[in-house]
Amino acid sequence: MKPVICIYCEGSDTKLAVVSKEKETLKILRVASLNMSEALISPLSKHDIEGSLNSISLSEDINFENLDELDSGTPSYKDTSDISRLNDALAGLALKRLQFIPIISEPTVNFHLYEGQRELSKKKLIDNIIKDIQEVKGISVSPDSLDYIEMNDKALLSLFIEGDLPCVNLVNLLANYNKRRYYKIPTIKTAELSLAYYVSKTNQFFPEDHTLIIYIGKEYSKLIFLEGQNLKHIGATLDIGTKNLHTYDVYFSKILLEMENGGINKLDNIIVCGEDRSENLLLSFYGTFPEANVSELKFDPFDLELINEDERKNLALYAIPLSVAVEYFDELNKEYSGVNFLPKYIQENQKFLQFGWHSYALLPVLFATAFFFTFRILSTYQEMKKLDMEIEKLTLRQSQNQALADQITPLSIRINNFDKTQAILDSAAVGTEVWTKTLSLISDFVERRRNFWVTKLDDSENKEIKITGYSLSRSVLTEFAQYANRAVLKNINYEPLRDKTAFSYTIGFKINEDSNKVNGK
Repeated sequence: MKPVICIYCEGSDTKLAVVSKEKETLKILRVASLNMSEALISPLSKHDIEGSLNSISLSEDINFENLDELDSGTPSYKDTSDISRLNDALAGLALKRLQFIPIISEPTVNFHLYEGQRELSKKKLIDNIIKDIQEVKGISVSPDSLDYIEMNDKALLSLFIEGDLPCVNLVNLLANYNKRRYYKIPTIKTAELSLAYYVSKTNQFFPEDHTLIIYIGKEYSKLIFLEGQNLKHIGATLDIGTKNLHTYDVYFSKILLEMENGGINKLDNIIVCGEDRSENLLLSFYGTFPEANVSELKFDPFDLELINEDERKNLALYAIPLSVAVEYFDELNKEYSGVNFLPKYIQENQKFLQFGWHSYALLPVLFATAFFFTFRILSTYQEMKKLDMEIEKLTLRQSQNQALADQITPLSIRINNFDKTQAILDSAAVGTEVWTKTLSLISDFVERRRNFWVTKLDDSENKEIKITGYSLSRSVLTEFAQYANRAVLKNINYEPLRDKTAFSYTIGFKINEDSNKVNGK
């Protein structure tokens, strides 16, 4: 279980105890007694806290990383020496992980004996108690500031908070000092009832015994009466303590008065705790109540290893915060159900997110907007997923088509090359036929004319054949030009060969179908 810091403010005196529970053992981690200045003890009005909470709206920027840092509007003080001493008293503890339990007493808490109709529903019973307090005392009480407990005579003792809570203010100031918005407060306890529960738990009395628990503080003292193990009567808080006490006789007169008010005719046990546990005090009680068993309150259930010897001897100083720790842990273990307070403004101050009424009105719009955008984003995501799948299919198809194209390309090249080869072959076949006919024409003419020779055949541009050679007769050249259709005798040169007359010539004619005809036939 998380350790708790029980803090009790009584006037300028502040006492605290840090207690943890390990298995079934309660361990005291630290105790401290401090004097606080009036400026720090003056309570913070709950209206100030509520006003600061209402000032927070959705229009403000929310920093989730420092959400628990100070932003509660808690007033700051120039003199923080007392808060510094309180912080030093808790040095080394992870305060943000611990829980603070403020302890209240009279006059912050008021008592009211309710003897009206009982209701099975706690809510209805609290409503009836609130109406009874309004009728009897004329005080309006809110449900979050009221609780009740059953006494030994089966009557209900109701308690309600009136005014401000000094200890809560002190916890807020400590949070302010450490730059945090708040420290966790799970509940608020009452000093009288917690002390009565602890005494009843740690002592065994006879059912008819009447026991007085007297707590002596520096400025105030408390008288609590038990009958057997149950609460019998709570006396009014006495404005006397170790600072202003001159004689113990004041206590005795107040005790006798409260015994009369509570219908108590004798005292069987007197248990003393607080600031004064001197031998003179105990002897004075023995002298006034000789039949009573007078003793000092013991703290046997606690493990005291972590506190020093002086603190062990003076544990009775911290009787109230230690009693509250015992009651709180017993409530967590479902062993006991006591009185708990947690006013609404404190609950609001500790909320993770704080909104004004207009901010709450906008919450449905925010949720609707978030739902709309979430739906659109999810829809778009689904559409994108479908498109991605389609893209993957098209990409796969493209790769398959590319593979087919890679296989087709060599075939296409081979087909194109075949066409070119075929054209060349066709062209060569045509040319061969023409050359064959041309050579046959020349061969026939030379065979008939023995004085005509061909030395060279050349092809020229525009499909023209150029024939170069020699002839012994000039007239033969003219005859050959006429023999071959469209032949042109380009030049004749006289070149004697040995002792004979000879002529060199050049004849050109076209290579076409007409050139294959002889004499136009």
